Amino acid sequence: MLKSSTIFKNENIDAIAIGGFDGMHRAHQYLLSHLGKNGALLVIEKKQKFSLTPSKHRCLYTDYGCIFLEFEKIKDMSVDDFILFLKNSFRSLKKIVVGYDFRFAKNRSGTPEDLKKLKNIDLIVVKEQKADQIPIHAKVIKDFLKEAKIDKANELLGREYSITARVIRGQGLGKKRLYATLNLFTDRFFIPKEGVYITSAKIGKREYPSLTFIGNRLSTDSKFSIETHILDEKNIVDIDELTVSFLRYLRENRKFDSLDELKSEISKDIKEAKKFFKF
Repeated sequence: MLKSSTIFKNENIDAIAIGGFDGMHRAHQYLLSHLGKNGALLVIEKKQKFSLTPSKHRCLYTDYGCIFLEFEKIKDMSVDDFILFLKNSFRSLKKIVVGYDFRFAKNRSGTPEDLKKLKNIDLIVVKEQKADQIPIHAKVIKDFLKEAKIDKANELLGREYSITARVIRGQGLGKKRLYATLNLFTDRFFIPKEGVYITSAKIGKREYPSLTFIGNRLSTDSKFSIETHILDEKNIVDIDELTVSFLRYLRENRKFDSLDELKSEISKDIKEAKKFFKF
């Protein structure tokens, strides 16, 4: 039932933080600050098509080990059964950390108060966290991304929003008629609003200033694509995967009457990106 992201023994864990942890945002980081030395995350993993931090990508933003628990396997448990499950899974457990809105068991009937049934456990319930009076939640961050409010989304995250994607074959128009791009595919990450963004592309251990387009290619085949242009592309070859971090929204997606007009607009985008990066 439990899947660990790292090799460690549950007997050594004396504190767990329980939650979904999608986004690993500032509120999550504050919650994790209460764990202590031998803590771990118990990630309740729900089936959802698009996430801010799908599956083990959550583990990139913490030094604690992550243990994954499928929501489908515990959703019908009673309150007492779930508590017994925790007791049997973590023999050395002394502390549990959860958020104020944590619920568990069938029909979300269990509350943090019910966890006190575990004897000799220090229960910490972290209150709602806000930034400039804005609640820090994954849903709020997604709403900002839908509106291309990258600065606000990144503020709540405490970092730049990033997606990891595979490089796939594209139209071939970019290199021939426009600007060379890396065509990307991801079916797991939440995708921001359509348009053009100033981004940073991480390939291996190196980061490159870049420009990323998201949306339907209205000026060519109308198909949806995610395309990243590396501003300094001289040594970019044989790439299978990269991570794109969103820094600033430049403009909306729109149709151009010719490829020449499109290329002229992309030239302006590149100029703005270079100014941003102080090329």
